[in-house]
Amino acid sequence: MKAGIVGFNGSGKTTIFNALTGLRAETGPGGKARENTGIIKVPDSRVAELAVQHNSKKQVLAEVQFLDVATPQTGRELGGGLPAQVLGAMQGCDALVVVLRGFANPNLEAPPQPSRELNNFRAELILSDLAPLENRLERIKKEADKARERSLIEKCIAHLEAERPMYSLALNSAETQTLSGFSMLTSKPMLLLLNQEEDDFAGGLPEDISAAARGEGLELMAISGKLEMDIAGLPPQEQQEFLAAMDITASARDRFVQRAYSLLELISFLTTGEDESRAWPIRQGTTALKAAGKIHSDIARGFIRAETIAYEHLIALGSEKKARDAGKMRAEGKEYIVQDGDVINFRFNV
Repeated sequence: MKAGIVGFNGSGKTTIFNALTGLRAETGPGGKARENTGIIKVPDSRVAELAVQHNSKKQVLAEVQFLDVATPQTGRELGGGLPAQVLGAMQGCDALVVVLRGFANPNLEAPPQPSRELNNFRAELILSDLAPLENRLERIKKEADKARERSLIEKCIAHLEAERPMYSLALNSAETQTLSGFSMLTSKPMLLLLNQEEDDFAGGLPEDISAAARGEGLELMAISGKLEMDIAGLPPQEQQEFLAAMDITASARDRFVQRAYSLLELISFLTTGEDESRAWPIRQGTTALKAAGKIHSDIARGFIRAETIAYEHLIALGSEKKARDAGKMRAEGKEYIVQDGDVINFRFNV
């Protein structure tokens, strides 16, 4: 699963990428724009708690891939539109994190206008989605056996021309399947990220961009990209000391990564023992059989049952034996829908 960090030139999206990954991708104008990819561990205190309870030798967190979508600057003003190659890169992402500029950029004359930037970004995505639909409609409009598809495409075009994104259009499963080949950008899950100065970050979200986000039906978070990038560059112990000195219980980075994980419709089931305690990322709605295959194909092939305890019950009761004695351990079959925080021991025979 891949989340794309996107936005106009000058929004600070590569700074955000560096803050998330701890990498040092080049920022600022000039030079050749490059796509940057990083794997980010998803903070999960449950893994540490299970490791303590079971004296685990190792802790393994779930991971998310983030792509800093390159925006070429040559021949294009900072803050300008989105080239075709950028829109194409977005189509390969499962979700989009839209970075909006909330700080004064010395390379830009205009002051930050995140609400206007959001409107312009949405317009770019809508235009990108309209083009293939209009082309398809032109090809099939005279074919009698395509009447149903034609009606659906006309409905989508009307929706987009009214400046409304595809995620706000109610579609049934058959319609969704018909449109699956278009990979429309405005149908992707989206999170808005306001990149602010450190001093402004402490003051909360401005009302105008908050109202704009509510109008779009999107979640909005704020982050000080430069501050978080500086924190990410510190050794782990110094990061904790820095946060404690600022009276911050959790970095904005950690809260953002957890939200992005949810945005991708991912949850974690857990395994624990002396060797390791681990969070396994799966899509919401995954069956026990498919979750078993996430660990190893042999476990899925020889699946017998999934011995399942809710994380809260296991921690409260102190051991699997006590959970079993208290009736909190369940034997689930192949079609059981795994829930976030399920601690599972798969029984199998091959």
